[in-house]
This record gives sequence, structure tokens and C-alpha cells, in this order.
Amino acid sequence: MDLEEVQARRLQRARERRIRARRRRAALAGLLVVIVLVVVAVALASGGGGGSPAHRRLASAGARGHHRHHHGTAFHPGSTVTGKPTGHPGSTPVPILMYHVINPPPAGAPFPGLYVQPGEFASQMQALKAAGWHAVTLDQVRAYWTKGVPLGPGRPFVLTFDNGYESQYTNALPVLRRLHWVADENIQLTGLPPSQGGLTKQQVEGLIDAGWELDTQGISHADLVALSPSELTEQVVNARKKLQREYRVPVNWFCYPSGHYNAAVIAEVKAAGFVGSTTVIPGWASPSSDPFRLPRLRVLGGTSPSELLSEIASIRNDPAPPASYGT
Repeated sequence: MDLEEVQARRLQRARERRIRARRRRAALAGLLVVIVLVVVAVALASGGGGGSPAHRRLASAGARGHHRHHHGTAFHPGSTVTGKPTGHPGSTPVPILMYHVINPPPAGAPFPGLYVQPGEFASQMQALKAAGWHAVTLDQVRAYWTKGVPLGPGRPFVLTFDNGYESQYTNALPVLRRLHWVADENIQLTGLPPSQGGLTKQQVEGLIDAGWELDTQGISHADLVALSPSELTEQVVNARKKLQREYRVPVNWFCYPSGHYNAAVIAEVKAAGFVGSTTVIPGWASPSSDPFRLPRLRVLGGTSPSELLSEIASIRNDPAPPASYGT
């Protein structure tokens, strides 16, 4: 049995343990809600009228807790946010990096720049760590900006991986695990089957178990600005619902395919319940940024570690992304 298979089996066992624990917690939460509602019902029946103020608050709290568990928020049990709010929102801006395939480009690849070789990626991550950076997720950044949830020591940045390529699991995950870093997976639901280098369901679950955040580019990486209203809803709203149902995580952020967006696309993303979205326009994200037009730096193959650090520094004061892109 080779090392990769041993690691895969360990991941599978860990995932199964987490699934069992989640089911136990969900069952306990459901039981507590039922008990609360039964107690309130008995109290109302015996006391008449609307019950005491204490009983009404208890019933309201129980209903809110059940609603929150079902629909998910930034502090959903499946969220990457684990710290406690301080009540003092943070103000530190963060760069967001964009990666695609962590493999050498095959012969004839139409976009060879989207391929970053595994050794190159590992060197970039080591250089970032040496410069004092550490990777966090978008939900963690939002919790820091809005509620003061600490991001930890050092300089925070976000790693995003687009499309759902298998190499993000096989080649990027081991590097980040050694650094105790996490990332955001912007998965598309169709268009990248395993035979074409796409992530399997088990691999997506492995990323989630490793602390990664699951976000989306929609169903099929369609050009959203060219779609009809019903097609746009399918790509945006239904993509989030399907991922939430499949993986039981919030899916709070949208990633515009090819970076294309306009007012109609942004409105649909908001209507779907996303808390923000990312673009392909370079820059740093900050609390004052429009959360539905967050900038990102695309990291291309052949970028040396020193060049990456220079690029990150050079885009800090770039202008905000425009009101529309790709139209």
C-alpha cells in the first residue's frame, strides 16, 4: 500500500468520524428543540393566554436556533469561523490570491498560464510564510471585519482555488496541511468530471475536513452576463442550494466565472443569499470594499516566490473593481 493510499484511507476514516459526530449533534439539537416546544406548549396550556414573558422568550430562542441551524450563517456549524467575536471589528486589508491547476501544463494547453507546477506552488507558500503571511478563509475575514473575530498572528491573506481541479486536492492540499493553512474552493458543479481532472465528492469532503471553505462559481462556469434571468437563477441560486444540501456547509461566497459580472448578476448573487463575491481584478480587499466586487490576484505559472511577493505589495493601492466587467 503506497503513502497516498494510506493518507486517503486516513482521510476517509476521519471524514466518517466527523460525519457521525455531526449527525449526533444534529440529532441532539433537534431533540432539544422538540423539548423546548413541548415545555412551552404545556406551559401555555396550563397558564392560558400568551404565557409568561420568560416562556415567550424561550420559545422564540428555540425557533431562532432551529432556523439558524437549517439555513446556515457565517457561524453555521459547518463554517470555518471558530473564534469568538470581540465586538471590535477589524480593519486590516487582505490580498486574495487566485489559483487554478497545480500541475505542469500539458502539451497544447489553451491557457498554460493557469498551470502552476507543484514545486513552484510549494516554494511560493514557503516564501509567504517566511514573509510573515498566513492563510485564512473568506468567512474568517468577514467575521474579523464585522465582529472582530481574531485572524491570528501575522499577516492574513486568502487562497482561492477556482473550478475544482483534482490537483488542488492532490498537490495543493498536502502543502497547505504542512503549513496548517486553509483555503477557499470555488467549485463548479458540472464541467470538470474526474476523467478530466475534476474533484470527486470524496475529495471535496476531504478539503472540507481539512478546514477548507467551500464556495462556488455556479453550475457550469457559464458567462453570467449573457444569460437569461432563468438561466442566471439556475447558475447562481440553484448552485448554492445544491452544494448546501450535498455538503452541509454555508457556501457564503460566489466567484464570477471568468470574472464577468454586471448589475443584474450582482443582484442575483445577493438574492441567492451570498454575502459577497470575488472578481479577477487585482487589488487588496478591505472592510470598505464592496463585498460583491472583491479584488483578487491571479497567480500565473512561472511566477517566482520573490515575484509573487512583489506583485502582492504592488497591488495594495490599486483602484476598486469597476461596476461591471466583461460586458
